Amino acid sequence: MSFRVPAEAYDRFMGRYSVLLAPLMASFAGVAGDQRVLDVGCGPGALTTELVTRLGPASVTAVDPSAQFVSAARERLPGVKVERASAERLPFPDGSFDAVMAQLVVHFMADPVAGLSEMARVTRSQGVVAACVWDHSGGRGPLGAFWEAARALDPEVEDESDLAGARECHLEELFEAAGAHKIEATLLSVSVEHPTFTEWWEPFTLGVGPAGSYTAGLDPDRQARLRDLCHERFPDEPFVVTARAWAARGLA
Repeated sequence: MSFRVPAEAYDRFMGRYSVLLAPLMASFAGVAGDQRVLDVGCGPGALTTELVTRLGPASVTAVDPSAQFVSAARERLPGVKVERASAERLPFPDGSFDAVMAQLVVHFMADPVAGLSEMARVTRSQGVVAACVWDHSGGRGPLGAFWEAARALDPEVEDESDLAGARECHLEELFEAAGAHKIEATLLSVSVEHPTFTEWWEPFTLGVGPAGSYTAGLDPDRQARLRDLCHERFPDEPFVVTARAWAARGLA
């Protein structure tokens, strides 16, 4: 899936969570020292920024299928090689990197096993392949309350619970199918304080991802009803959203 929204819209919608997730993800993948690393599906650069902090720009490469996100990452992170490419067709030779990572990307891959296989291909032998996906299936990701309200409005709504990697153990299954070995898994958790309900809600109207597309597709009355149903789930301000992600890593 290629996002066709401005980088700033993604920042307001998911970036507020992904920037906090990035250090946890980098540590889980063991990023340190003089490694060469690749960020697959980098978006506007949440994880890439963390990798640059740890390794320096010359050691970090990033790819994303979205032209808007590639432009934003290049502007924000001078010195980092950022290319437009999908996970399923990475434009690098075999064994190019010590570690290859995909933060919040596997569930949007057209073919997750092919994407993870490509990640393993461009990782050196015994190098690390790592990925994480929000716990959408368990309702414990950052969008849990939104999709709960959406199902109350429309029981037939297609939420994100069935996406690849979004349920317990599924990432490990995908890693195994992609040929990784010595696979390990964990849960990563971040908490974001929202000062007002409006600050939480407005990014859903920007059309980002499945939740934003669903919101944008509602007529004004149903969108207002969805907003009310969401507000019922956050009666007090400020409030904290704690979001957890399934994470897996393996050796190429």
